[in-house]
Amino acid sequence: MTTPDSWQKSSFSGGGDGNACVELATEAHTIRLRESDTPSIELTTSPTPLAHLLHGIRSGALGSA
Repeated sequence: MTTPDSWQKSSFSGGGDGNACVELATEAHTIRLRESDTPSIELTTSPTPLAHLLHGIRSGALGSA
């Protein structure tokens, strides 16, 4: 697996250069997510499943029971 050249820090991760942030990189139809403090562990997905997850979170459908 190749490593993306540029990772973008999430705007929800706050300011500064700390290691408490989520980073995202895109390649063609693939989206990669990682935490800056453990960059060797990545979650790989595609736009549609990620959009469904984000919609569920924003709508409260994935809230605690």
